[in-house]
Amino acid sequence: MTTVGLSDAYTHMKTTIEIAPAILERGKRLAREEHVTLRALLEVGLSHVIAEREQKSAFKLRRIHFTGGGFREGFESPSWERVRETIYNGRGT
Repeated sequence: MTTVGLSDAYTHMKTTIEIAPAILERGKRLAREEHVTLRALLEVGLSHVIAEREQKSAFKLRRIHFTGGGFREGFESPSWERVRETIYNGRGT
Protein backbone atom coordinates (compact mmCIF):
# COMPACT_ATOMS: atom_id res chain seq x y z
CA MET A 1 0.00 0.00 0.00
CA THR A 2 1.10 3.56 -0.67
CA THR A 3 0.26 6.45 1.64
CA VAL A 4 -1.06 9.65 0.08
CA GLY A 5 -1.66 12.95 1.88
CA LEU A 6 -4.91 14.68 0.93
CA SER A 7 -6.25 18.08 1.83
CA ASP A 8 -9.95 18.91 2.08
CA ALA A 9 -10.92 21.85 -0.18
CA TYR A 10 -13.08 23.54 2.43
CA THR A 11 -11.30 23.10 5.74
CA HIS A 12 -7.81 22.38 4.45
CA MET A 13 -7.68 19.41 6.78
CA LYS A 14 -5.00 16.93 5.73
CA THR A 15 -5.81 13.23 5.75
CA THR A 16 -3.61 10.24 5.10
CA ILE A 17 -5.05 7.26 3.26
CA GLU A 18 -3.53 4.05 1.99
CA ILE A 19 -4.06 3.20 -1.67
CA ALA A 20 -2.93 0.05 -3.46
CA PRO A 21 0.03 0.94 -5.72
CA ALA A 22 -1.66 -0.29 -8.91
CA ILE A 23 -4.74 1.85 -8.26
CA LEU A 24 -2.60 4.85 -7.37
CA GLU A 25 -0.62 4.54 -10.62
CA ARG A 26 -3.80 4.26 -12.67
CA GLY A 27 -5.19 7.32 -10.88
CA LYS A 28 -2.03 9.34 -11.49
CA ARG A 29 -2.03 8.36 -15.17
CA LEU A 30 -5.68 9.38 -15.55
CA ALA A 31 -5.07 12.66 -13.74
CA ARG A 32 -2.20 13.47 -16.13
CA GLU A 33 -4.31 12.57 -19.18
CA GLU A 34 -7.20 14.75 -17.99
CA HIS A 35 -4.93 17.56 -16.76
CA VAL A 36 -6.35 17.47 -13.24
CA THR A 37 -4.87 16.66 -9.87
CA LEU A 38 -5.05 13.26 -8.23
CA ARG A 39 -6.80 14.99 -5.36
CA ALA A 40 -9.53 16.24 -7.73
CA LEU A 41 -10.09 12.71 -9.04
CA LEU A 42 -10.27 11.30 -5.51
CA GLU A 43 -12.76 13.96 -4.41
CA VAL A 44 -14.99 13.35 -7.43
CA GLY A 45 -14.85 9.60 -6.92
CA LEU A 46 -15.65 9.81 -3.22
CA SER A 47 -18.49 12.26 -3.93
CA HIS A 48 -19.99 9.79 -6.42
CA VAL A 49 -19.82 6.91 -3.95
CA ILE A 50 -21.39 8.98 -1.17
CA ALA A 51 -24.22 10.21 -3.44
CA GLU A 52 -24.91 6.69 -4.70
CA ARG A 53 -25.10 5.25 -1.20
CA GLU A 54 -27.35 8.05 0.04
CA GLN A 55 -29.77 7.49 -2.86
CA LYS A 56 -30.36 3.81 -2.17
CA SER A 57 -33.88 3.22 -0.99
CA ALA A 58 -35.36 0.32 0.91
CA PHE A 59 -36.08 -2.83 -1.06
CA LYS A 60 -39.67 -3.06 -2.26
CA LEU A 61 -41.12 -6.37 -3.35
CA ARG A 62 -43.13 -5.95 -6.51
CA ARG A 63 -46.66 -7.26 -6.72
CA ILE A 64 -46.98 -10.33 -8.92
CA HIS A 65 -50.32 -11.61 -10.20
CA PHE A 66 -50.92 -15.13 -11.39
CA THR A 67 -53.67 -16.32 -13.68
CA GLY A 68 -55.07 -19.79 -13.95
CA GLY A 69 -55.24 -22.48 -11.33
CA GLY A 70 -51.57 -22.42 -10.51
CA PHE A 71 -49.98 -25.35 -8.75
CA ARG A 72 -53.22 -26.52 -7.16
CA GLU A 73 -54.79 -27.16 -10.54
CA GLY A 74 -55.40 -30.89 -10.84
CA PHE A 75 -54.96 -31.55 -7.11
CA GLU A 76 -57.69 -32.21 -4.59
CA SER A 77 -56.15 -31.78 -1.13
CA PRO A 78 -52.70 -32.96 -2.18
CA SER A 79 -50.45 -34.59 0.39
CA TRP A 80 -46.84 -33.38 0.74
CA GLU A 81 -45.72 -36.68 -0.80
CA ARG A 82 -47.87 -36.00 -3.89
CA VAL A 83 -46.62 -32.40 -4.13
CA ARG A 84 -42.98 -33.51 -3.84
CA GLU A 85 -43.51 -36.29 -6.38
CA THR A 86 -44.97 -33.80 -8.85
CA ILE A 87 -42.16 -31.27 -8.30
CA TYR A 88 -39.32 -33.77 -8.74
CA ASN A 89 -41.15 -35.75 -11.45
CA GLY A 90 -38.81 -38.76 -11.25
CA ARG A 91 -35.59 -36.70 -10.86
CA GLY A 92 -34.71 -37.99 -7.41
CA THR A 93 -35.51 -36.84 -3.93
